[in-house]
Amino acid sequence: MAEAHAKHHDYHLVNPSPWPFLGSIGALIMAIGGISYMHGASLWWIVPGLLVVLYTMASWWVDVIREGQQGYHTRVVQLHLRYGMILFIASEVMFFVAWFWAFFDASLFANEAQQVARVEFTGGHWPPKGIEVFDPWHLPLLNTLILLTSGTTITWAHHALLEDDREGLKWGLVCTVVLGLIFSCVQAIEYSHAAFSFGGNIYGATFFMATGFHGFHVLVGTIFLIVCLMRALAGQFTPKEHFGFEAAAWYWHFVDVVWLFLFFAIYVWGGWGAPIHAA
Repeated sequence: MAEAHAKHHDYHLVNPSPWPFLGSIGALIMAIGGISYMHGASLWWIVPGLLVVLYTMASWWVDVIREGQQGYHTRVVQLHLRYGMILFIASEVMFFVAWFWAFFDASLFANEAQQVARVEFTGGHWPPKGIEVFDPWHLPLLNTLILLTSGTTITWAHHALLEDDREGLKWGLVCTVVLGLIFSCVQAIEYSHAAFSFGGNIYGATFFMATGFHGFHVLVGTIFLIVCLMRALAGQFTPKEHFGFEAAAWYWHFVDVVWLFLFFAIYVWGGWGAPIHAA
């Protein structure tokens, strides 16, 4: 009887899980709270749904980690996990393409956009009249150097893991997490000195949507790496079994590359010729 139910394949047939259903309920509550907030309700209506979503994510990931430790993540399963992460990053790329598209559409076709909208929102040139932009060679350049350095430290940690160097893995992750936190702090300082707002002009709207969502991705990536650091300290990664760390490293490199595009396209080219705000 036992032989009849023996596993003769490399795939993982997961047990029934409550997390997809619970996560969808949490997302629905968040959506209702968000819509209510737009109609004048308190922002706190979003919190219950957010807590449900966070709890679902944490519990679901714990289950996946446990399944890997129990030997369910065969080479075939690991390959498909990598495919899934690649597709996720591809979807994130298209997400940022939308914000770049909005920025370039408004900047390259300022006259056309103004004629269609029939309002004075660009002044017929880019950046719009009255906008004082950030100096790209000040805090934005500093953040660029910080992220590029973090790319080298996460690579250091990855190579250390492949060579079973636990100290190198630990300190590489620590450095990357610290650099990620510094980046977020510098961006917060930069935003606090902005001479333009999110509303009222197309430059501010496209700028804050693109750079703000990138900042959010940096925070997510930093949390991802903190979890990896905790798992590394617990000895859960081995040179052959470390997809969780590999996925975090891929995500972090993606964040690095997106920032390089943001820096040159929005800070350098997008603000070229405009008056620079003296912070």
